[in-house]
Amino acid sequence: MKNYLDFEKPIAELQRKLDDLRKHRESHGLEISLDKEIRQIEKKIEDERKRIFSDLTPWQRVQLARHPKRPFTLDYVRTVFTGFTELHGDRLFGDDQAMVGGFAQLEGHKVVLIGTQKGRDTKENIRRNFGSAHPEGYRKALRLMRIADKFSLPIITVIDTAGAYPGIGAEERHIAEAIAVNLREMILMEVPIIAVVIGEGGSGGALGIGVADRVLILENAYYSVISPEGCAAILWKDRSAAPKAAEALKITAKDLLELGLVDDVVPEPIGGAHNDLGVTAAALKEKLMFHLDHLCKLSPGARLKSRYSKYRAHGRFVEVQLAAE
Repeated sequence: MKNYLDFEKPIAELQRKLDDLRKHRESHGLEISLDKEIRQIEKKIEDERKRIFSDLTPWQRVQLARHPKRPFTLDYVRTVFTGFTELHGDRLFGDDQAMVGGFAQLEGHKVVLIGTQKGRDTKENIRRNFGSAHPEGYRKALRLMRIADKFSLPIITVIDTAGAYPGIGAEERHIAEAIAVNLREMILMEVPIIAVVIGEGGSGGALGIGVADRVLILENAYYSVISPEGCAAILWKDRSAAPKAAEALKITAKDLLELGLVDDVVPEPIGGAHNDLGVTAAALKEKLMFHLDHLCKLSPGARLKSRYSKYRAHGRFVEVQLAAE
């Protein structure tokens, strides 16, 4: 059954009418008489879909990024890459299944692929910890990145997490230190690195595998230092102000591209990535190939210099000379 979001209610109502008409036609054998009405409703659904999705608010895009049917990391692993061989464990504590990674192939490129993975049902979500990695997840990611750097394999990271896990166990095993080490090491890796935000890009949990030569983001994904609900709770003392916070945070793909915080936006089909995984995967593959081909032509020294300059340029400020009293 299709999951409709609140702002998709007009589409849901039209779809119900269409389904009822089709059932009525089948049960009464009215093949010809209802065809015209069915085509009219199909046209209305398409027009309504285009109208709604041509002007989404930041909060509506956040809702799409969290859609229960939205493709996850392993969905893109199956559709964009070939020959994926998963590796496990951080060789220090355990194997965090919220973080997946291993060797894969992207057309002619052999790569190391790393990403955060959510679950589809309650059982899998518990196993994957809802996509929120523990310290051992980030240390596993770093172990794989060091293998990639040693054998000159490009690194592709796939980000879809509300944030790193903030529990007591994670704090005892030094989650902040694990993320900080990843930031330091990723900026120094000599191989090409591409990061892709496919859904939620939350806080340090996303940034822990997000330092890259190129940062891509899907059209309806978001990338933020804090969730809209968290921001609303702090600034407005009311989590219901999340739509206002989402707009103020400038977390959508369009805003991030304008601010220079991401390098490219991957288009999604009308209605979101979950409506057509094949189309979304093809668009993502095209973008990945374009940027990877370009990065592989650069020398390691040129990549390091460019990566350093990229992150030094983040953030905008204005200096004002105050008049002497």
